[in-house]
Amino acid sequence: MPENLLTQVGIPQQKHFNGVPFPAVLNTDYINLQLPKIIKEQKSWIGSLLHQSGAILFTGFPVNSALDFNDVVEAFGYEELPYVGGVAPRTNVVGRVFTSNDSPPDKKIPFHHEMAQVPAYPSKLFFFCDVEPGSGGETPIVLSHVVYEKMKSKYPEFVERLEEHGLTYIRVLGEDDDPSSPIGRGWKSTFLTKDKSVAEERAANLGMKLEWIEDGVKTVMGPIPGIKFNQERQQKIWFNSMVAAYTGWKDARNDPVKAVTFGDGQPLPAEVVHDCLSILEDESVAIPWKKGDVLLIDNLAVLHSRKSFIPPRRVLASLCK
Repeated sequence: MPENLLTQVGIPQQKHFNGVPFPAVLNTDYINLQLPKIIKEQKSWIGSLLHQSGAILFTGFPVNSALDFNDVVEAFGYEELPYVGGVAPRTNVVGRVFTSNDSPPDKKIPFHHEMAQVPAYPSKLFFFCDVEPGSGGETPIVLSHVVYEKMKSKYPEFVERLEEHGLTYIRVLGEDDDPSSPIGRGWKSTFLTKDKSVAEERAANLGMKLEWIEDGVKTVMGPIPGIKFNQERQQKIWFNSMVAAYTGWKDARNDPVKAVTFGDGQPLPAEVVHDCLSILEDESVAIPWKKGDVLLIDNLAVLHSRKSFIPPRRVLASLCK
């Protein structure tokens, strides 16, 4: 460990799995140590720590603006992933940096792997606290393989069916973004075009079917796997947006109970979905935000969510291949 520059510390919310802290938390004893510089120098060690823990919180560094955060992301050298096919309303801020989710502060965002409902999902996520929440607004995170193991133990037949059939996601998009909805991304920003034929082409590239309706479009994605095998860690993971869709994809156009089904079209058992939510909450760590904090998440290892909050709060994000 690079003892001279980085210090591994604990936070009260931290958990340990097989002796490994989750998340790993790093700070420094050096005032004004530039995080991008140390990332470039210690990239290999930080990468091994991320592999071990699944998430790293960098706290106490002088990351003061969206531009500073962009420099942190760039220092890792990960390739940028365009946000095509995602559900969250987002606004580009600078470079590779976006708002994390522009949905109303009183809305919780359920647990999910980022873009698990489409084939092209990010491998890494970055979050940055630009403005501390007035109250609430934590980002809970949970290890995906732990959720899989708990669900497999408690609901073996359900998990077997999920592995056999996968999931299908159904969502109705308006033409433009709806900031009052947690899934309010319109089809123009979802597919980064105003041309329906281009939208159809990009949807097809994602394996998504489009059905145009009077004031928008119905999207059908699936069946796609709900369980994946993480080759890097040699373990099965709970990689899906089942709970997020079933409990959170609700607005004027969408009924969450109809938003996700088994891949064969059969409905999901409500009691199992809601118990899965309980497991996610029980095993999670809620990260409280401080100005300047940066959270790096391995999207194949960790699900995340957002608690409701009292403004102000501004958390920015960046997605990487």
